[in-house]
Amino acid sequence: FLMPSKPSVTKRRSAGVSRPIRLRPPVSKSKPTWDMTSRSAGETDRLGQALGLTLRGGEFLALLGTLGAGKTTLVRGIAKGLKADPSSVSSPTFVLAHEYRGRLDLVHVDLYRIRSPQELESTGLTEYLSKSAVAAVEWADKLPGWWPDDRLAIEFRHRTIGSRAIRLSAHGPGSTGLLARAKTKFSDLVAERRKVSPA
Repeated sequence: FLMPSKPSVTKRRSAGVSRPIRLRPPVSKSKPTWDMTSRSAGETDRLGQALGLTLRGGEFLALLGTLGAGKTTLVRGIAKGLKADPSSVSSPTFVLAHEYRGRLDLVHVDLYRIRSPQELESTGLTEYLSKSAVAAVEWADKLPGWWPDDRLAIEFRHRTIGSRAIRLSAHGPGSTGLLARAKTKFSDLVAERRKVSPA
């Protein structure tokens, strides 16, 4: 007959004594995330404002999502939060990058037409991004190896014609702090709007 199976173990020898050591599965560290639904361009703009108001300089924002998902709308809100001119914000598809001056410098990058890391290096963009500037990078998923270890990934998904599912994922201590501050500030902005125009 079959003997009941036992948990697999490995043995470590120490001073001639065998000690069984139970194998444990690796512990996966979950990254701080925030899932929200934007029901209008105005809400996406407000999320951008919350980020802009809480940025401290040097952050890398990886913006992920299909065409028309709301990435540029978010950057417009970020510019507003940084006291830059939001009306000047447009997608830099053909020029690769736009820079906006505000409380902090905001570098708005579009990697849609970049095909390789070598092509990115040839543009000089990596030197253009300073430690004090905030980088908001559309189509960042085209070159994931270029991302810094500490970054905030913001992914947009279409839900309906007017709404978007947005997931913000923090990677690293700086972005984790930014995520926490932005959530609080976003709640404050929503509360202020309700006071001005109650439902």
